[in-house]
Amino acid sequence: MDLITFFIDLFLHLDVYLADIISQYGGWTYAILFGVIFMETGFVVTPFLPGDSLLFAAGTFASPAMGNALNIFWLVGLLILAAFLGDTTNYWIGHFVGERAYGSRWIKKEYIDRTQAFFAKHGGKTIFLARFVPIIRTFAPFVAGIGRMPYGYFISFNVIGAIVWVPLFTLMGYFFGSLPFVQKNFELVIIVIILISLIPVFYEAWKARQENTVEQNVEAETP
Repeated sequence: MDLITFFIDLFLHLDVYLADIISQYGGWTYAILFGVIFMETGFVVTPFLPGDSLLFAAGTFASPAMGNALNIFWLVGLLILAAFLGDTTNYWIGHFVGERAYGSRWIKKEYIDRTQAFFAKHGGKTIFLARFVPIIRTFAPFVAGIGRMPYGYFISFNVIGAIVWVPLFTLMGYFFGSLPFVQKNFELVIIVIILISLIPVFYEAWKARQENTVEQNVEAETP
């Protein structure tokens, strides 16, 4: 199994992988989940890790129907901390690296450009809104650091975003993940979550392309 196939399988069968992790590692599962959420939000080179879907799956295993395999209070508290520390780390990495990031072969300029477009539209609240958008979520604090956004301003959106994002998806899993329909169609539910969360990314990309087309047409018509 190559790396791409593995990650596709991981996303589609998070419930199976998470069940195996819980059975093998017990309480250390919290540390593993903490690490994944921290890396997904904290390192600009790991936007491919599961975020929303992982929170949903973890919440499912905390539900009574799943035998409370995870404690919902520990889960939410630790993952809020992981999300907060991840964004903070990413901000300071961007602050340190600065504009040298644009020449890095490890970071896709396309993702940085999309995040900057998101910033241009939503301003500082991008840090909050980006929590709910894969890829943008990983790049937003990094770009904020590059742009030298005042840390006090950044951290307020960071805290609020973490407090809303983690409980929202975790409690969705807690209350709905154990429903028979969801249990039988878990892969479909995960796909729907991923597609819904990607809508803003595709919309911003489409909008940017439309604006570029308009600009090109105007330039072509200008004598």
